[in-house]
Amino acid sequence: MLAIVDYGRGNLWSVQNGFAQVGAEVQISADPDVIRSADAVVFPGVGAFRDCMQNLVASGLEQALHEVIQAGKPVLAICVGMQALLSESEEFGLTPGLGIFEGQVRRFPDTLPASTTRLKVPHMGWNQLQQQRACPLLAGIPDGTFAYFVHSYYAAPKDAAAVVATTDYGVAFASVLWRDNLYATQFHPEKSQHWGLRILQNFFCSESGEGGPLNCAPSADAVAGNGRPLNWPPSAHTVAGRSACR
Repeated sequence: MLAIVDYGRGNLWSVQNGFAQVGAEVQISADPDVIRSADAVVFPGVGAFRDCMQNLVASGLEQALHEVIQAGKPVLAICVGMQALLSESEEFGLTPGLGIFEGQVRRFPDTLPASTTRLKVPHMGWNQLQQQRACPLLAGIPDGTFAYFVHSYYAAPKDAAAVVATTDYGVAFASVLWRDNLYATQFHPEKSQHWGLRILQNFFCSESGEGGPLNCAPSADAVAGNGRPLNWPPSAHTVAGRSACR
């Protein structure tokens, strides 16, 4: 069973719908025991880092997440979920995170480096993934693929080996992290159309044992065309709503 962590924040239904499109049955739960017993866990998040961590601690889900990761079960963290894996965030003052990856969550600068040009924050819309090394989560995903981002803060882990893809928005930031059973994306795969669904399917196949992600053929939904080349940056009109992801 694949469980989605419900800590009172997060785009839970769109994540559930994304996994449903690739054939995964998922359960949304706020119960730490359900999270502990799951075969794999998805940890999405939107909103403020501090609120995320307060809710995790108050609900007992912080400890459950630590136990799941330490047990070696597959975990996929999304957006603020990825940021929460780091040591701390500078949002609203320093707030401790889960500390899985040493490093800090930082705000995008107001201006481009060595320039007076203002940088529009939050970073909202489509941007490219520049792959740094092979990763099962990105199996079959072309380098330079566009993904959908909505965030004002970015993860800056100290361990460069954990970064498998970066994205440039004034600064080059980590957009995909990977260590052992733990995967994390700053972008929203559930909002990233064809290749986003392929990423969800790669994770689902990894946890389900269906040949592993490198041998898992994408579902029809994951590769369905819409009249555009698959690696074309999609129109904003194709994405419903706006996220409050930080």
